[in-house]
Parts: sequence; structure tokens; C-alpha cells
Amino acid sequence: MNRGASLSQSKDAARLLPALPILSTVDSTPLPSASAATVSFSAPTVGLIEAVPEPIAVRSRRLPPWLKRPIPRSGGMGFTSELIKELGLETICVSGKCPNRSECWTRRTASFMILGDTCTRPCGFCAVKRGRPDAVAQDEPQRLAEACARLGLQYVVITSVTRDDLPDGGASHFKRCVEAVRERTGATVEVLTPDFNGDLTAVDVVLEASPEVFNHNLETVARLQRWVRRKSQYTISLKVLAHAKRARPDLLTKSGLMLGLGETTEEILETLADLRSIGCDLLTLGQYLQPSPKHLPVQRYLPPEEFDELGELARQLGFRDVASGPFVRSSYHADEMAKHAAHAQQQGEATEAVLPSTGGRESG
Repeated sequence: MNRGASLSQSKDAARLLPALPILSTVDSTPLPSASAATVSFSAPTVGLIEAVPEPIAVRSRRLPPWLKRPIPRSGGMGFTSELIKELGLETICVSGKCPNRSECWTRRTASFMILGDTCTRPCGFCAVKRGRPDAVAQDEPQRLAEACARLGLQYVVITSVTRDDLPDGGASHFKRCVEAVRERTGATVEVLTPDFNGDLTAVDVVLEASPEVFNHNLETVARLQRWVRRKSQYTISLKVLAHAKRARPDLLTKSGLMLGLGETTEEILETLADLRSIGCDLLTLGQYLQPSPKHLPVQRYLPPEEFDELGELARQLGFRDVASGPFVRSSYHADEMAKHAAHAQQQGEATEAVLPSTGGRESG
């Protein structure tokens, strides 16, 4: 099947979708089960991309041309690296083997990872170390705030490993970190949290710190969850995002997907509709890159043009802002997304994210 034609047909299908009932059911109606991918709509049968078998390896590990780019000049990379080392902090940039690290660190930005460097969940896509974590460092909020102040950040992204070993999943530590950063810098804060095993009390603890953006990633479509996220559940993630929006309607909620794991265009649209049905404001779509041979293989490298079309389909569903491209990650130019979303809210319409190559002082 011609994928270009399929995406064109999907675009037509998106125009036929009914208006999605934002937050109309999250208070009382159970969220969808992982076995039922479609929640808010059923896309017309228009010959979308055919079903893809469960994950298999691509034959070649060679990257396509659009995933190759020059290494930026050193600039502030050394400063950022030495500061993070000096203060004993972790970043998802390093632990997650982010392809944007050189660009971001050169601009003296970073996405900070709290609660240690060891995750309690064995996700198939993630490069973060897994195992038994160390005790939580009680002085981490102060060290994090110091780093943000010295980097001059006005937008800070704080994420974490998953800590199923802690009673609250690390929620109280999240709160302390957000409060310390805001007290020291006055920065806007985006949190990228784990699912806290669906404990909404833990979500409320994080929200008590009043972050401006609450981010939690679905990562992939419902069908592939057990291969990609393993111990995490699609329905729980939707529940967490829905609760955050319900508890704080003024809060921007955000989620992201990695593409190239075997999902179909129809499944992507169904997942995006699920997110819109619970009021999710911001969306990121990026290419999955295999961190090592031990991780899930890439099934397909999507060309930039396909990301552009998927981004347009997402905007038709009503997201306030969408960043869609091969190198897009959850926190990549996160401040730009938040600014565009705020502007879109003022204008009463969704706008397209324009990701700059330079400038800004955001962590990401």
C-alpha cells in the first residue's frame, strides 16, 4: 500500500470525525480498556495502513539521511556538562541517550531527572538503568534549583525515573523539587511524571506545587503497550492525565508518542482521539530510536513529510499545540510549545509549533 496515499486518506477521515467531547466523561465514566483502542470515535473505513505484525527488527541498522545531522559547535556544552557533574545531578539527556543532547547542552539547557538514575520498571524502549534504586537524596531539590539558577533557565523540565518502591511513587519529592526551583528562579515548570501506579492522591501531591505543565507520556498505541511499556498500562496513563486536567482545568496537560514501533496510522489517530477526549492540550510525536541491541527494534523510520502530515491530523483534532518530527522529544523546546499553547488559548484556536534551531533558555 502506498503510505502517502494512506496518510491522505487518513487526513480525509480526520475531517469527518465528530467533535470530540472534551472532559465530558472523565468524572464518572470508566476509562477505556487497553484491549479497546478506539474510545471517542470510530474512524471511517477508508483503507488506512494495513495491520502491522507484532514488533520485528528492521533488516538494516543504518540510519536514513534525515536522521543524520552535523554536531553543533561546542558553545556552552562544556559548561552545562561540568555544572551537572559538579552538582551531582541526573538528566534524561544522558540517561535516555537523547539525540538532541548536544544541541540543548550547547544552549545551556537540560531536562533534569530526579529520584536517582535507576528505574523500577523494565520498559522495552528506554535506555535508563533499571534495578533497585538508591535512597532518595534529600538535598536534591536544592542542588536542582542551584543548577537552574546558574544556567539562567526561565523554563524548567523536571522528570524522573519510576519509583514503585516508594509509598507515594516519589510524588512528595517531585513537589519539593518544583517548589525549590520556583522559589530560587521564578521559572515556569513542566513536570514529566510516571503514572504513580494510578494513585491519584500522588498526582494531587505533585499538583500542589502548581506546575504550569503536567506531562505524562502514553509512549505508544494501546496494542503495543505490553511490548513497549510492559508494566505500565494505557488506561492508567489516561486516568492520570484526565485527573490532572479535572483537578486543575487551567493546567496545560501534555503527552507524547514514539513512532516507528509497528503502529498503524489508524491506531495513532485513535490514540490522539483518546487524548483529546480527556482534554490533553499538547502533543509530541517523534521517531523511536533503538538505544542498544537489547532494546526493542525499530520497525520503520518515518520520513519528515509523514511527521508533518501526522502533525496536521493532530491539529485537526484540536490540540492547542503539536510538535511532530523525527527528532522531537517530550521536552525538546518545551518552552516554545507552552508559549504557543498560551497564545492559542488567547486566540481561541490551535497553532502549529515552530521549533527553532537556536535561542531560548529552556530546559530540554
